[in-house]
Order: sequence, then structure tokens, then C-alpha cells
Amino acid sequence: MIDRAEFFTAKLSYETDASDVYAAQKAGEDIVVVDVRSDEAWAQGRVSGAVHMHYSEIAARAPQDIPRDARVIVYCWSPGCNAGAKGALEFARLGYDVREMIGGFEYWVREGYPVEDHDGVHRRPIDPLTGVPRIRIRP
Repeated sequence: MIDRAEFFTAKLSYETDASDVYAAQKAGEDIVVVDVRSDEAWAQGRVSGAVHMHYSEIAARAPQDIPRDARVIVYCWSPGCNAGAKGALEFARLGYDVREMIGGFEYWVREGYPVEDHDGVHRRPIDPLTGVPRIRIRP
């Protein structure tokens, strides 16, 4: 039987969430965020700065497009979508250090992080059920 601490340590080595990904981006950490959804979903909006690579293309494209030593974060639509897991599996099979962003694009948007589309980068209002609105204090 696996120890609980071992279980959660392992789980955290395979998963991340929107707030941790955003913090890593802001800190300038060397990560590659990969959107594994369809072309249509990508066009509707995506994590700002993400790379688009449908999960079915990863085995063929990743070795040419993403350095082998990259820290990769994959995401799909939401907790109800398993494309992120499919994408993470493909990257893992290729030997990448990969994590799945739990909550997917849905929680990225709901937490108010930057969303990119054909019109540029935007922020949508924070959903009070998933995030805490940030209060700006002016000097």
C-alpha cells in the first residue's frame, strides 16, 4: 500500500494548476505551455503565450518544435476533458518533463488570467466561485 505522503508527492509531480502556471510565467520560468485542443477551440481563445499542438500531433511535432529539456505544461478545456491527459501521456512517452494543468482552459479563464485570441490579449472578469478578485491599491 502506498503511503499518503508518497501519493500526494507523486500527484503534484504530474499536475499543476492555473495559478501556479501563471506564477511561473510571471516569474519568467522556462516553461512551455501547450494547448492540446482543436483548431476551433484554439481560435476561440487560449492561455496567453501557449503553443498549439493537438494531442494527436505531439508524437510527430514535439521533437522538432519543443526542446527535449523543456518543462512542458499541457491543458485542454476543463476538468471534464481528458485531452490534457492524452497530451501529457504523449509528451511523457517522448521523455519530456510534463505536467497537466488541472482545471484546463476553463479555470484559467475563470481565475482571470490573460487570454489570447485573434484580437490580442484580454482578461475576463474573475469568477468569484474560483478566484479572488485582485484589489489594486493605488499609492
